[in-house]
Amino acid sequence: MNDVTNGFRSPQFNRVAIIGLGLIGSSLARALRKHQLCDEIVGCARSMQTLERGLALGVIDHAEQDPALAVKGADLVVLAMPIGATGKVLDQIAASVESDAIITDAGSVKGSVLEAAKQSFGSVPARFIPGHPIAGSERSGVEAGNADLYVGHKVILTPLQSADPDAVERVSLMWRCVGAEVVIMDAEYHDQVLAATSHLPHLLAFSLVDTLAGEDGHREIFNYAAGGFRDFTRIASSDPVMWRDIFLANRGATVEVLDRFSAGLAELRQSVLDQNGDELLNVFTRAKSARDYFTKQSSDVNADTAVCTTDNIVTESMKDKQNIFSVQPSSTLSGEIRVPGDKSISHRSIMFGSLAQGVTDIEGFLEGDDALATLQSFRDMGVVIEGPEQGRVKVHGVGMNGLKKPGGPLDLGNSGTSMRLLMGLLCAQGFDTVLGGDESLTKRPMARVSKPLAAMGASITTADNGRPPINIQGGGQLKGAHYDMPIASAQVKSALLLAGLYADGVTSVSEPAPSRDHTERMLRGFGYDVEVANSVVSVRGGGTLTATRIDVPADISSAAFFLVGASISKDSDMLLKHVGVNPTRTGVIEILQRMGADITLSNERLVGGEPVADIRVKSARLKGIDIPESLVPLAIDEFPAIFIAAACAEGQTTLTGAEELRVKESDRIQAMADGMKVLGVDTKPTEDGIVIQGCTDQFVFNSGEIDSFDDHRIAMAFAMASLRSKGEVRILNCANVATSFPSFVELAGQSGLNICVR
Repeated sequence: MNDVTNGFRSPQFNRVAIIGLGLIGSSLARALRKHQLCDEIVGCARSMQTLERGLALGVIDHAEQDPALAVKGADLVVLAMPIGATGKVLDQIAASVESDAIITDAGSVKGSVLEAAKQSFGSVPARFIPGHPIAGSERSGVEAGNADLYVGHKVILTPLQSADPDAVERVSLMWRCVGAEVVIMDAEYHDQVLAATSHLPHLLAFSLVDTLAGEDGHREIFNYAAGGFRDFTRIASSDPVMWRDIFLANRGATVEVLDRFSAGLAELRQSVLDQNGDELLNVFTRAKSARDYFTKQSSDVNADTAVCTTDNIVTESMKDKQNIFSVQPSSTLSGEIRVPGDKSISHRSIMFGSLAQGVTDIEGFLEGDDALATLQSFRDMGVVIEGPEQGRVKVHGVGMNGLKKPGGPLDLGNSGTSMRLLMGLLCAQGFDTVLGGDESLTKRPMARVSKPLAAMGASITTADNGRPPINIQGGGQLKGAHYDMPIASAQVKSALLLAGLYADGVTSVSEPAPSRDHTERMLRGFGYDVEVANSVVSVRGGGTLTATRIDVPADISSAAFFLVGASISKDSDMLLKHVGVNPTRTGVIEILQRMGADITLSNERLVGGEPVADIRVKSARLKGIDIPESLVPLAIDEFPAIFIAAACAEGQTTLTGAEELRVKESDRIQAMADGMKVLGVDTKPTEDGIVIQGCTDQFVFNSGEIDSFDDHRIAMAFAMASLRSKGEVRILNCANVATSFPSFVELAGQSGLNICVR
């Protein structure tokens, strides 16, 4: 065999024994052969006819009916027979398998497999690595094998803590090399997950078909069955013996999930009897949302393919998660666009609509990941929410005390706004809650919210350094308090005001500088009294919210990238429609105008209490300025874009008083400074700001590769830098652009930016 095969310096295995030559075993054999990952394959099956067919098809090199003989001299043993035979086969091979051989399996229940290994060997061998490929086909048998069966599918490995790391890596590498995505998981958790997602659906399908088959006139029932019935019950055609063995092997987890399903089914039955349409709608909307999410995730996975490269494995799914922007130089932006709805208002519309009495209708809702995380959290707490559909959402409010304990931790994805505001709201509820999120969110500090809430009587614990996950103990009584914020922050202020809605007495917050006032405006819109005197905002607990209609304006934070892009590029002329111009959010406009930007507002009006306008921006010659600290809170999210404008301005731009930028989705000061250094811009980051030396040359930026650090605003800001670049600007880790601006690439391309996603 060649020394270099498919990117590997030598074969992974010399002799592989595969016990069981059905779909799973024969497909793995074909895949190993296709990718030249072993020298020799020995097949083992009870049927000589199966073995002969395997030899004839070239699936295996040698055939053995006795498992003990099949494993002789093998350095990898794969158990691919039915789960019910695992114990017997392990007994047969225990004395014959090589001491340094790796053993793995393909069974869908891992607890029983590990127990069988312990019984056969005395203890689970260190080189026994249980596995479960999540792949299948309607067909079965040795002839159904497909070398590409595992491409784009997950394989779950469940090694014990005592497992040999080398064995884990080699089994993982084998599966990745045949195109699978490998996931490492605890065996008990695996069995719980599979009981819910695979075993229970099969049990229900068998039961439903059996029930209807016993009905009078069952032939007519089946004759009139629609496609949904056929789709759902298709899995009832699976091998009954195999599924009997699976249910018996995983009986604990199966019974547990079956009990939960039975309880839910009983509640649905009662809702139908009581004609409780709201509860039915609640269950159905939650289910639809979960199913839509599952479908999207599945389609993303199924679109993935795997490739092998020298010394490593790279899967397309990994690339997709990076989401790389490739932006070629372009000279101008033009046209008329409406950017997505304001994220801050979208968050709050769901929160206040859920707590209100009555139904709140929302138009223009931002269907980005962050706002959807808030929406899903309230669904998980029992709120009926219809949509979103083209920005339209209908929230059936449950009142101030109508939220229910969620079934598990609330997953807030990448949304810091969701987490901080929910900390204030949930610390006043009568149930405990856990708030979690993705890797980026778990790095962000939450103590600046938890500490003042604790002073009001909240019971909140965080992980190390005040970071998520957040554990909130409900049931306590909050006391109104006054808090002097050391740094202006709309999120901290909003969290305290939300807690104050439930507190005894008055809760007040003073700000060192104005911050976004969407919470105050929206509370008034829902009929709750809010007092604002000088720099102090106050609410008295015990009031109620009344449902209303909300028209979410376009997000000025999203518009900011086009304001900057059109300002720095040649002959640009853009009109941004229906943009929110709340005076606590227009710092970016004032800063750019101070720099000389040609920005004008027209058609100014109030929509649902929020000021809205159309914004026209044209090319302009910018100059550097010292940014007033009073404008920092009013433009805190727009500074990555402003930094790009500063790089294209004549002279020096200085920012101070912006230390909050260091604790956003990334350290935005350092991330922007590092990126601009790559592109040839002279910057000096400081503890609370940055100094940027601008340039008025035609090409301000060199070509280069930038890491956005999973920060959507960093990614979109550097995309606009391409308008004054000498060559391609390549931006890594842009997947989180979907959190606030899912249509960015489309609208940017429509406006003239030469951008594509790699």
